[in-house]
Amino acid sequence: MLSAERVRERAVEMGFDLVGFAPAGPAPGAERFLAWLSAGHHGQMAYMAREPERRLDPRRVMPGARTVVIVGVSYETLAVPREILQDPSRGRIARYAWGADYHDVITPALRAFGEWLAKESRAYVDTGPVLERAWAERCGLGFIGKNTCLIHRKRGSYLFLGAVLVGEELHDADEAQPAPAAHFQGCGRCTRCLDACPTGALPAPGVLDARRCISYLTIELKDSIPVALRPLMGNWVFGCDICQDVCPYVRRFSRPSDSRLAQAFRPLNVEQAAPKLLDLLGLDRPAFNRRFKGTAIVRAKRRGLVRNACVAAGNWGSDEALPALRRLLDDEEPLVREHAAWAIAKISAGGSER
Repeated sequence: MLSAERVRERAVEMGFDLVGFAPAGPAPGAERFLAWLSAGHHGQMAYMAREPERRLDPRRVMPGARTVVIVGVSYETLAVPREILQDPSRGRIARYAWGADYHDVITPALRAFGEWLAKESRAYVDTGPVLERAWAERCGLGFIGKNTCLIHRKRGSYLFLGAVLVGEELHDADEAQPAPAAHFQGCGRCTRCLDACPTGALPAPGVLDARRCISYLTIELKDSIPVALRPLMGNWVFGCDICQDVCPYVRRFSRPSDSRLAQAFRPLNVEQAAPKLLDLLGLDRPAFNRRFKGTAIVRAKRRGLVRNACVAAGNWGSDEALPALRRLLDDEEPLVREHAAWAIAKISAGGSER
């Protein structure tokens, strides 16, 4: 049987920043997950509600599973000045998408790690029916905060999580502690994340209404963005970091990792973090594919990213965006045409909310 020390050593050798494990069994946080689904907080993410019972116990996914192993990789980077990110003429991209697509980077390493751990294993990086954050908390990698993110006390929350289900037992008395009885117990009285969310997507501690979350609106939502929420989205065009940026654990402890895997997530230039809106508005499908190939941004597709850029341009409120927006009134995508018309009206009205 592998020792806990050797497992951690091997994880670091393979480029992971954190690793922990716990016996497979009923998933922690299952009741909260089911209540979240019942409230409709998942919005259009139908895959979350498809066969939810499979997420309630990893042994329903892999009958021979005996241990759940969770790894973490930091995507923190301090390379882009805040004044660039907050420039209203630029579209802001969530930090996790500044570099290579994390699925492409972490999945092969995680599968190799699983094969090293046991003869029978199954690896997931945000792609399988595993409640990664709840299991990460159970495995001792941090606590789930009021913003629903996993927060590591010495690294913050800018972490990719991966899960490996293995068919062998691993024991570690230090790491595999039961989840704390009180959720977000490390937050204390702090409510900065709840107070900072511009769209009110965190109506209560530990509750995320995805339907109002900027990350959901810019990535998962495939239809028109609710008009009332558009002025609240600022210059975000893919994802959002606000509830993490304001977290004291992030501000005090988050730091770039020097691990091999983490290097792939650092931007080569500021355009990867905050591209100019005029450039985004001018993208046709081939240009979009060339520019964002190999990144997580392809998930939004060209129609989604340009839709988001139209909203950001309307919030920018500059006449400089009008020529590009007017050209989009003839775009092949009705979704783009609609949002371009909204942005033109908003700019023409002097930036007032419509």
